[in-house]
Amino acid sequence: MEVGVVCIPDDTDMDKFRKLADSNEGWTIKYNKNNVKVWVQSGNDKEQQQPQSRIRMLKAHKVMSDVSAPLMYDVLHDPDYRKEWDKHMIEGKEICMLNPNNDISYYCLRCPSPMKNRDFVTQRTWLETDREYLIFNHSVFHKDLPPKKGFIRGESILTGYLVRPKGKNGCEMFYVTQSDPKGSVPKWAVNKVAQIVAPSVMKTLHKACLRYPQWKSTHNPGFKPWLYPEQALGYLPRLNQEDILPKQEYPSDDSLDESEIKEEDFTDDALVVEDKDL
Repeated sequence: MEVGVVCIPDDTDMDKFRKLADSNEGWTIKYNKNNVKVWVQSGNDKEQQQPQSRIRMLKAHKVMSDVSAPLMYDVLHDPDYRKEWDKHMIEGKEICMLNPNNDISYYCLRCPSPMKNRDFVTQRTWLETDREYLIFNHSVFHKDLPPKKGFIRGESILTGYLVRPKGKNGCEMFYVTQSDPKGSVPKWAVNKVAQIVAPSVMKTLHKACLRYPQWKSTHNPGFKPWLYPEQALGYLPRLNQEDILPKQEYPSDDSLDESEIKEEDFTDDALVVEDKDL
């Protein structure tokens, strides 16, 4: 699961992601309120000198007694419903599929001011078992999706969810992310934003899950290609390996400079996901 590498993850990759979610060794808790916990992964100076360690990995956890694990899995997957609950999404679309459990997708993100907007191209992997549901992604480079003018192309080193049943009708969800926004935004600003936004994402997802059954009942209720792979064959082309680039060039755009960002530019209220309309 390396940035730029397109391949089918194996059991070792799945186990690594589970360990990140389940183990708190090497993590420091930063938030513990309203049934949501947020940790950042500790790192020594040598690790922080590595390019992919410029941004600390973050993990959030929430238990929801009134949302089942299958329901959460559906909400995390459904691209049409995401337009309803994800108020930060400017655009999102699936590009092609590798196999029934892997695709390449595009996501364009409206960032909180004074940050500039970002977009991402990722390989997404998902797995459903009797005990859990996993969804995770990492950035790849596709020739049909070059960086757009006015946006900074970010990199997801690893971002994903692990959802497990909890109690009779509940679930627990882990959200793990290490994402480099690129550009000139200071490292402290990225880490601060991530720690503030993570609890808000949990809250927004919870509300979105409670409203999903009614919404889905009138929006193509039988269409769930993440559960029924044959449905995806009708609208997603297969990956052409020749479309994958070994690296991505990041064009310079002086209008996207963020080096003057100051800590007082960020407040909790300014970064909360706008979920009042859910």
